[in-house]
Amino acid sequence: MTDIADLRPDRMLSVREVFGIDTELQVPAFSERDDHVPEVDAVYRFNPDVTLAILAGFMRDRRVMVQGLHGTGKSSHIEQVAARLNWPCVRLNLDGHISRLDLVGKDAVVLREGKQVTEFQEGIVPWSLQRPVALVFDEYDAGRPDVMFVIQRILERDGKFTLMDQNKVLRPHPFFRLFATANTVGLGNLNGLYHGAQRLNHAQIDRWNIVASLNYLPADEEIAIVQARVPSLAGDAGRTLVASMVAVADLTRKGFAAGDLSTLMSPRTVITWAENVEIFRDPALAFRLSFVNKCDDAERPLVAEYFQRCFDQELEESHQLSPGPRE
Repeated sequence: MTDIADLRPDRMLSVREVFGIDTELQVPAFSERDDHVPEVDAVYRFNPDVTLAILAGFMRDRRVMVQGLHGTGKSSHIEQVAARLNWPCVRLNLDGHISRLDLVGKDAVVLREGKQVTEFQEGIVPWSLQRPVALVFDEYDAGRPDVMFVIQRILERDGKFTLMDQNKVLRPHPFFRLFATANTVGLGNLNGLYHGAQRLNHAQIDRWNIVASLNYLPADEEIAIVQARVPSLAGDAGRTLVASMVAVADLTRKGFAAGDLSTLMSPRTVITWAENVEIFRDPALAFRLSFVNKCDDAERPLVAEYFQRCFDQELEESHQLSPGPRE
């Protein structure tokens, strides 16, 4: 089997034909499919602007950050572009437990010819840096400060990476690519929605060549995705139901933007709701189990009102809106 380090893009694909975007751009791609290439999601819908930004990362070695609210499909967007290019892709979630040693590498005890010896094991950064891999840092704005300064070294396009313990300097593979996804753009947890998000060093943000913003899809496209994910809701009857569900989700997003709600329904939650409708055969019960119970008690009457507007049906939570008798 071919070593991944020996792989090279060996063909050019038309962006118009593969992604349906009206442009003459051609993007390099691999003929051979490695185990690290994500699976193609045939029903995934690409946002044209974000797709072009990600493709620029693959074509011109731009460092691309995709920012957006939760559930908008930021990581999936990068993965699905990579899947269609057969480009190996590795994702790393920068949660609070990821340390410098996890990224860079550390000494570990291994067995050699029946004897225990200590040798250096490379972390994910040097491993990826030496291969034609698209490395994606998920939850980039949740990374610990000491970890972020390790990443800062490789944000430069030709940035060399020094393994201090090994006294070794690594040069990036010509087809190494770097991406990140984040809920914020380094401003921290301003609205209280994303606990754990850090304020990022501006010098580091400045090193990202492209910052793309991914918002929720238009209603028609979101409906089509939900129907594709839940085939039992395909057809005209299913579309009417899903359209009402997407309308509820849109109201929660507007309520969140206006400051009336502290949470919102992502497309992921709408799909979960649709799957639960398939199980319970009751949109109201499935809605309660999928979303309402995640909301603050004080906000549930408002969420129930959104449901009533779109389904013309009251929920138990609606009665909490009724004012009590005056004394």
